[in-house]
Amino acid sequence: MPSQWIEPVAGFELNQQESIVTKEYQIEKLASQGLDASLFGHYVDPSFYIGIGIRVGTASGISAEGNVNMLSRVIQHRPVLLGEALISKGRIVSVEDVPRGWRISTDVWFEGGDGERAVSVPRVSLKPDPSKVGSRGAGERPPPVVQDPSELKVVSKHKLTPAGTKSYSSEGNAIHYEVDAANRAGFRAPIIGGGQGVHFLMAALWGDGLAEVALDIYFRRPVFWDDTITVGISSDMSAVASLREGKVLTEIKVNNRSEL
Repeated sequence: MPSQWIEPVAGFELNQQESIVTKEYQIEKLASQGLDASLFGHYVDPSFYIGIGIRVGTASGISAEGNVNMLSRVIQHRPVLLGEALISKGRIVSVEDVPRGWRISTDVWFEGGDGERAVSVPRVSLKPDPSKVGSRGAGERPPPVVQDPSELKVVSKHKLTPAGTKSYSSEGNAIHYEVDAANRAGFRAPIIGGGQGVHFLMAALWGDGLAEVALDIYFRRPVFWDDTITVGISSDMSAVASLREGKVLTEIKVNNRSEL
């Protein structure tokens, strides 16, 4: 970790670094969530690049401590092989004052050896102001993807555990694995990272594999490390969501290839 953090400002360029998801890493992390890595065969579950993109920022001196994912995109321009080396690039696009703190837009992408993009993971996150814990308002809220959760077909159920969350996320943002840090941020318990939760939804979408796809991901409600969640998918495969007691937690809009 950097010895001194840099305040995020629009136009800040993130450091380039090599990123590799190995077979062993994918098996370990997905197993911690009760997921079978064999579903993805020789390819990387692109959900991993959400967290990797955040770590690119921390390696560049931008703290992720206390930050909360609001929305993200995962654009897989092509499948990535396990063990394939990609180079990360990115920049902070904007920093906006909102009632709860600062709304930060960041563009991060990963290029292959040919210099072409393999995966892009732009995101919008909230950097809370500690003096405004309990305040409401973090900027524009996109309309829901899933209008009626009861119309989704439930395809899986998952019991989250503190041990599983600690095994998945152990650095960079203590609200994911320390009770005191989560309580100070206004949460009853640690909340799982956005990327961690997306794995359950990606597993429902993957099927025989995804080649080129653009996913709009909306983090609607916090997912606590001891929650029981269900995953539901629309009949036309255009939307998938995680649910708790019938309420949407995280939802994904599956875009057409023409929208890449």
